[in-house]
Amino acid sequence: MLAKDNNCCYSLVFKKEAGPISVWQRLKETLTFQEPKGMSFELADTGNKTAGPGEDTGGYKDDGPAQTNQNEPGTSKEKERTVKSRGRSRGMRQPVRPVSGGHNQKDNVEKGTAQGKSEPVIDPGKLKVSGDLDQDVAYLKRVFHFPKNNDVVFRDFSIGMDNPVRALAIYIDGMTDKAIQNDSVLQPLMLLSRLRLDAQEGNLQDVVRERLLPGNQVEIFELMRATIDGVLNGDTVILIEGVDKALVMETKGWEHRNVGRPEVEMVVRGPHEAFNETFRVNTALIRKAFHSPDLVTEIFKVGNKDRINCGIMYLDGVVNRDLVQEAKRRIEMLETDYVGTSGILEQFIEDKTYALAPQVLSTERPDRVINHIIEGKVAVLIDGSPHVLVFPMNLFGILQSAEDAYLRWPYGSLLRMLRLVGVFLATFLPGIYVAVNAYHHEMIPTDLLMAIAGAREQVPFPTIVEVLIMEISFELIREAGIRVPGVIGPTLGIVGALILGQAAVAAKVVSPILIVIVAVTAIGSFTVPNYTLAFSIRAVRFLYIIMGGLFGFFGIVLGFFIHLNHLSSLKSFGVPFLSPLGVKSESADIIWRKPIWQQEERPGSVAPRKIKSQPPISRRWINREKGGNADDNQ
Repeated sequence: MLAKDNNCCYSLVFKKEAGPISVWQRLKETLTFQEPKGMSFELADTGNKTAGPGEDTGGYKDDGPAQTNQNEPGTSKEKERTVKSRGRSRGMRQPVRPVSGGHNQKDNVEKGTAQGKSEPVIDPGKLKVSGDLDQDVAYLKRVFHFPKNNDVVFRDFSIGMDNPVRALAIYIDGMTDKAIQNDSVLQPLMLLSRLRLDAQEGNLQDVVRERLLPGNQVEIFELMRATIDGVLNGDTVILIEGVDKALVMETKGWEHRNVGRPEVEMVVRGPHEAFNETFRVNTALIRKAFHSPDLVTEIFKVGNKDRINCGIMYLDGVVNRDLVQEAKRRIEMLETDYVGTSGILEQFIEDKTYALAPQVLSTERPDRVINHIIEGKVAVLIDGSPHVLVFPMNLFGILQSAEDAYLRWPYGSLLRMLRLVGVFLATFLPGIYVAVNAYHHEMIPTDLLMAIAGAREQVPFPTIVEVLIMEISFELIREAGIRVPGVIGPTLGIVGALILGQAAVAAKVVSPILIVIVAVTAIGSFTVPNYTLAFSIRAVRFLYIIMGGLFGFFGIVLGFFIHLNHLSSLKSFGVPFLSPLGVKSESADIIWRKPIWQQEERPGSVAPRKIKSQPPISRRWINREKGGNADDNQ
């Protein structure tokens, strides 16, 4: 009979009768049923038969000799036996009671939570390769959701021709180079190996790596996490029967964009190379241009689900060790599923995320990254992003262009002054126009005032509304020009601005002088070499327009001091954002650029371990008698 206990567990209970064949054996021979996935059952029976020595008990053993019931002489006391089984398809040995079906070290996989749902697996970072090929493959198939994932390939093969050993290759179709796989992995292991693997000394994985795999990068890992990361990164993972380690061979071969020209940070004089979306290509671009064994690249994984490659590059012996440790601490302690680009990573590691000004430099130029690394700063690269982050940075460092270092110092200084003028116009000019036109007419010459008044005579809007209409319209045109594909975008920006401005003046919506103000403001914003900082200036410009429209010059000055106080409170990895202003520094490189032979010191704000970058007299060809010695560079 079928009995139910207090725990809602079912038991098949029956009483054995005397006879040559027990009821248990009859049921075992005649009845079968399938165990539901993730469940196990308990079968209990009662009877008066005691199994003798060597007698079949139906797959379970007696808990002890039968005890005679005192109330019923000649009969044995009913007893219960429990059999628990985890087989997939058996006879009545399949248990009926749901129990906690834990897994032992052989499979070491977490149990499923409910029937019909996907079963979670144990953390790969805590699980080692077992050496049981079937078990390891079953685990990896669950991790990669095979066979639903059609692009994950499990390739069975045998190593060697004499006494072959079972093996398996795992890779993702489309991320590997098929020629490398065939020539450097499968062919040497399957066809060219005539070694008797059972006769070789040493570990089997070492024999395979050192004598059978001709690839230049073959690594051995114990943890499943490294194995899974290798597959996801485009490598080929090899598992061998009886070997408790996985061999990971680099076979990356996906399509990627070639190294091209910078699209945002363009220069007239200097290198014309830009980063792309491939991690190793970006690190190679930096090392190709800067040949130093002290250039260190540390690589680690970021993201709980994505597990993307992230690397930091710095110049050992120059960079402050505390800066490197702080950078690694902020990146490694991120708890998020996905960090896809440098823009996302920047928002995770910057000091104040609500600040309008960027505290980290984002650049697409390898030469600019090298210049900052030499100064004692840290660069962060992330796989899949064509931009590299550099920190710590200050406001004046972000305003500098990569071309400044390639020009003679008078030209570089002139460009910096023009750039600062452009920043001033892009930030304050519309607000000053609103304040003067609304509150301070006495500051405008009489002839100019009469011209402005005559032009605005038929304009129906106040000055602040007029300026906001034109500024918002121009921002819409600029954004549309960026989003429109192909060569139409720049054309749309130029033609759209001209047509819109002319039509607005003809319709008496705005005055002609305002078209000039907006155009000069836009030109000034284009002089900012950093895209993120230019966005910050565009946002702050609207605040100054509102303050000038409400309070005149007093509002602009008040807004300036609030803005200055905000900027002075910012820090980039402990370095004040407005340094070297207000900070004792040995190198105040703000507006006036020194000649290259006088730039002897690195920025003191980053506290480099080696402050001198060159001796006091670097041009020793001028005066050999005054040439520096080795101590000058300390």
